[in-house]
Amino acid sequence: MIESKEISALFHLIDDPDVEVYTTISDKLISFGKAIIPNLENLWENTTSEEIQERIESIIHKLHFRDLTDDFMNWKNGSNELLQGALLTAQYHYPEMQGTQPLQELEKLRRNIWLELNSYLTPLEQVNVMTSILYNYYKLKGTEIAYAQPEEFLINKTLETKKGNAISNGIIYLVLCELLDIPVKAINIPRQFILAYFDPHYQVLNPSGHASEKINFYIDPLNGQVYSHKDVENYFKRISVPPTPSYFRQLDSKKVICFLLEELSKCFDNDNNRYKMNELLSLVKLLEE
Repeated sequence: MIESKEISALFHLIDDPDVEVYTTISDKLISFGKAIIPNLENLWENTTSEEIQERIESIIHKLHFRDLTDDFMNWKNGSNELLQGALLTAQYHYPEMQGTQPLQELEKLRRNIWLELNSYLTPLEQVNVMTSILYNYYKLKGTEIAYAQPEEFLINKTLETKKGNAISNGIIYLVLCELLDIPVKAINIPRQFILAYFDPHYQVLNPSGHASEKINFYIDPLNGQVYSHKDVENYFKRISVPPTPSYFRQLDSKKVICFLLEELSKCFDNDNNRYKMNELLSLVKLLEE
């Protein structure tokens, strides 16, 4: 813990009823950075006032969020790796989370899938291997998107509970495909989070072809079900939306993480948590700038 008379003085004023005074105190404490968190936690443990405890929790949250914003900025300007973006998103909800456990789980999955793959498999056979290990052997379950369950959007909890929605399951699927050089990408089909197997040779031979022609087939990450072009055409007819080329373009990692953050923000669309919704949307804005 940091020891200083200034911090002691600030702690004595943390319960000041004047909002402006409290805001000044809060900003000053945040300026010390995460090193002051042990002091704040100690103060929390030694106070009986719920109001002071709430204020301390708010300051600690702001400290974590400031660091997370910096981390997202570095991610945006750096590697843009999908896995890292998903882990950063999970840290919003679990700021003390260590990435070791998710990485170990993913490595086990990668190794099990890799052992079953070989260069003679067709695209569909490759995906069948992925699906069999992920959903049958590993027992990953898919759940419909429920904004009352923020954990089901987060990669660490999905790997821990083996239960996630189409977005978190899909990110796990995409990360494994990246690690195994399987050309599966997320696409922008409305009201769905769907993956597509892109023919690696088509782009070279037909650079000006329609976006959907580059795709061999589609994968539902909720359960690994494979869809044909006809299935997707029928879906567009059912929702009365014309299938324009933009819906079939690959989403890069930044767009996938923006979509994840936007959907996660909807879990906090209530008076008590609206600040969380706004914070998550501010991260989307940061990534889109």
